[in-house]
Amino acid sequence: MSDAYDFSERIGRVEPSATLAISNLAAEKEAEGADIVDLSVGEPDFDTPENVVEAGKDALDAGHTGYTSSNGVPELKEAIAAKLRGNGVDADADEVIVTPGGKQALYETFQTLIDEGDEVVLLDPAWVSYEAMAKLAGGDLSRVDLAPHGFQLEPALDELAATVSDDTELLVVNTPSNPTGAVFSEAALEGVRDLAVEHDVAVISDEIYERITYGVEPTSLASLDGMADRTVTVNGFSKAYSMTGWRLGYLHATDEFVGEAGKLHSHSVSCATNFVQRAGIEALENTEESVEEMRDAFESRRDLLVDLFDEHGVDVDVGDGAFYMMIPVDDDDQAWCERAIEEASVACVPGSAFNADGFARISYAASEERLREAVDRLVANDLL
Repeated sequence: MSDAYDFSERIGRVEPSATLAISNLAAEKEAEGADIVDLSVGEPDFDTPENVVEAGKDALDAGHTGYTSSNGVPELKEAIAAKLRGNGVDADADEVIVTPGGKQALYETFQTLIDEGDEVVLLDPAWVSYEAMAKLAGGDLSRVDLAPHGFQLEPALDELAATVSDDTELLVVNTPSNPTGAVFSEAALEGVRDLAVEHDVAVISDEIYERITYGVEPTSLASLDGMADRTVTVNGFSKAYSMTGWRLGYLHATDEFVGEAGKLHSHSVSCATNFVQRAGIEALENTEESVEEMRDAFESRRDLLVDLFDEHGVDVDVGDGAFYMMIPVDDDDQAWCERAIEEASVACVPGSAFNADGFARISYAASEERLREAVDRLVANDLL
């Protein structure tokens, strides 16, 4: 059998997504009849709000099935700009690119800004795809570990200052954070601003979990003085509106950046799906009650898990956003997660996937009944 393909060097730099690999394994076991409590998934367990579904259907009935302008339909871009202005960001519709998912917005940003050998700084634990996207663009990684600081950035600002330099091309900030749920303070983001301005660094502000916070108000990085011209704000509809399968996201940056990133966008995905963009307008404008209902449920689940872990002597750092929690496990977190799914039928993601050895990430996008079942199974199998 001949090897007909000569694979590119850049594709060899990355591994498949660890989070998706665990989810796929859980799905395989469920297909075989196993009762898996899947705490690996990064998506809400709520249906897309009915009014958003109806808006999508109406758009299909109205014939919105063709291409749109590459960067997005004007009505959605204006709605996004208005939402950003509500966050204190000086945004105009022409500074927005609508993408098929927030991940595509991130990918286009890395490809637009990073050349071979450019330094990209990540805050660990970091979502798995940041590293892959940086490597695919040819970037070299430097990392700042937030684990010793309860996953918060503010107490790690000195370490960040020791890492960021004039050689840094890009810093990635994700708050609320996947995988930790941490919401970085305004003082922490002001520290980011000071370093970015001092060293002339561009910053990605990944705000995909911005609507899922508990008792705190997140700060949008681009709203801070000095950051408007150096921040690419990335967001989307998957988490806040339970629209993961709709694949709808966006980025906001300067006219100059949008012009350059728009080249990649037009030559790759062409545009986001037409009728999905119309549903996105409805999501932005008429779903506040649904978002609050989901957010309240997540907060209750988070508090339940904290209490359950406390009952079994497991101390966790409690985040104020997203729907994830990092639990301390054996030093070999990969082996622990393999035991969890094989012996306890509970799917978790190894912390090492996020560069956080000794932890496992669990998602509490599951019912309280299933969360209790998961903890009971882990305890019964001596995993907690």
